[in-house]
Amino acid sequence: MRAVAGIASILGIAVLVHWTSELGLPAATTLRLATVLPCKRDDRCDRLTGCVAPQAPPGPVLEVLPAGRDHERYVRDLAAFQACRELALAEPASAQRDIRLAAFSASDLERRAFADTVMRWNGDIFWRPASESTNIVTRSGDEARAVFGPIPEGDCEGPESKTIPREVDGNIVDLRPNPAKQGHPLEFEHRDQNGNEVKWTATLPKCDKPSLAGSATFCGLNSRLARVVRGNVEWLFLCRKSHYSQEVSTDPYWLGSDPRFSLFGTIGFNRQSGEIVFFDGRKDRGVFDWSKTFVPPGGHSYSDSVGRAEAEAFYDPTFQVPCHACHDNKSPYVIDPHIAQSRVGYRAAEKDSRATAFSLADYLPLRPRLLDSPFRVIGSGYTSTYSVDLMRAKTVQDPSGNCTGCHTLTTQITGQRLAPDAVSREPRITLPSWVQLLQLREEKIIYAAAAAHRTDWALERVGGIHPWMVPGSGNDLSLNSPGLSAEDWQRLSDCLWDAGGAECGYHPLYTPCPAPELEAGGSLLTNATIEVLPAPVGEATTVRVLRFGWKYLNGYGGVPERDDVRVNVAIKTGAMPWDRAPPKIDAYPTVEEAKGIDLEPHEAIGSAGSSLVIQNASYAGHTRWTDPVASTLPRSFRLDVPGKCNQRILIRLLPKRFCFDESNATYSAMDHLIYADIVCD
Repeated sequence: MRAVAGIASILGIAVLVHWTSELGLPAATTLRLATVLPCKRDDRCDRLTGCVAPQAPPGPVLEVLPAGRDHERYVRDLAAFQACRELALAEPASAQRDIRLAAFSASDLERRAFADTVMRWNGDIFWRPASESTNIVTRSGDEARAVFGPIPEGDCEGPESKTIPREVDGNIVDLRPNPAKQGHPLEFEHRDQNGNEVKWTATLPKCDKPSLAGSATFCGLNSRLARVVRGNVEWLFLCRKSHYSQEVSTDPYWLGSDPRFSLFGTIGFNRQSGEIVFFDGRKDRGVFDWSKTFVPPGGHSYSDSVGRAEAEAFYDPTFQVPCHACHDNKSPYVIDPHIAQSRVGYRAAEKDSRATAFSLADYLPLRPRLLDSPFRVIGSGYTSTYSVDLMRAKTVQDPSGNCTGCHTLTTQITGQRLAPDAVSREPRITLPSWVQLLQLREEKIIYAAAAAHRTDWALERVGGIHPWMVPGSGNDLSLNSPGLSAEDWQRLSDCLWDAGGAECGYHPLYTPCPAPELEAGGSLLTNATIEVLPAPVGEATTVRVLRFGWKYLNGYGGVPERDDVRVNVAIKTGAMPWDRAPPKIDAYPTVEEAKGIDLEPHEAIGSAGSSLVIQNASYAGHTRWTDPVASTLPRSFRLDVPGKCNQRILIRLLPKRFCFDESNATYSAMDHLIYADIVCD
């Protein structure tokens, strides 16, 4: 960490000055971003690099940031922040050597010879996953692939894709040529649930289920959604047609046959581990084309140089949109009527005839969301940008008991925007702070704008689909249950704005990175063995090969290609005791030594107490920057290291998970200790 901090502070100050002119940043901002300060728990300092993330300007969470000087400066600051991170991550090649020697009695030359021997005997299997590139998009993609396995290409025109329907006055609407008019101009065709033509209109000012995204077109047509499921992991791809005016028109762009769209988003989610990752298409790109597939971030593998370069040009490197703020209910889905799932926005829910005719049914299936379910955002570039928000986010219990029996409500957008719309109550805070007052005003504007684009039919008894959640009967609106009372809403809304007390049952929304061997999935280090072998040909006669091995299955989340765990090996040598009595536990390298956190750098060699530390050992044959072969069985690890006659070798094995978030890494709490006495005849 100290070496990385030095790079961020020294190289950052020197080189990031270049970004002042490139990004239009004042020198003070550049120096602030490039200088490493001690990272506090509640600040915006990236704990891995020491770079400081900018704070977003006041305003609501939007799918597209608004135009204006403040937001333009914010995007430039985000670019500078990620540039600072890239510099800090660009360690010299020598610093990426993962064999560290500690306080051997031999000279530096002998220590380096030891490290070279270990590399020569074992090959290049000592490496940190997702460390091949410092490019933010590529590194983030490599991190995602290490957690979720192979990432499919985004395909909004493939067999898994669906067109999101739009409804007006209980009828389905689409843009088509009007055959009854001369020249067949494009107009909006309205058809009922039986497929009968109802009418044609030249405009579409309102719809039954407007978008709550805040900056997307309220009643946009023909956006597409694709869902790809591979075991426990699913990937969602959204190709959204939208316009900066937030209104739909008869422009051919809105045709379902026109592949142009404006906003691309990707979400990966593991339903067992609760891990989630977000990627957006670039925001400075006005139009995308779904007739082509979209390469995954990081390409298809470490060796996919063409795909990696293409992805770097395609995905947003600033993470300027906080996707987690909306996709925050321990699920990758934002389920509101606009997304056209049969379980919400229809009077009789799944049993409604319109749901059968128009909806996407349960394309996004219902999944349990328990209070203690794991939920964690993956991606060091993303989490370093929003570390404060992720730390402060909470789940909420409804004090009245009406709304959280089946749902996870949060102090983010699920609670502050979707919940008000669901119960048709304006967001409120009894005693808002000044900051909350400004945020509340913005959310009221979004609430009113969505309401202004909702049809009267949706509100009246004939349609009766808004509010779309009611106490007691939930999403079944056919029972005409009364809506949430003003008193109950006031209590709940206070909780949702983090303005309540113990009655709100607050809990952290996001759960910590699990340590290896403590998480569910049966990931245990087993079968540790050690043996002494004769000296290889060409080595000194006093040298012996110390061969030790173990097995480990990285089973967390049930992903056969998961690759976020390595094993640190701490070795301590000493004279072999005359009675060869078994060593006491305090004779072994300590856990802190095995972590290697406090290594004293000496080029590629440092010291940690009295131990040798080999960091980040992968399984046998898994060489640097190659993707793992899928396996549901424990992998075999094996290391050969040199030893000398009449020595006792004591070894601690320490599994280590790379978290790809602000916690950086977690370590197993279990002791794995082995030893050998090297007896020479």
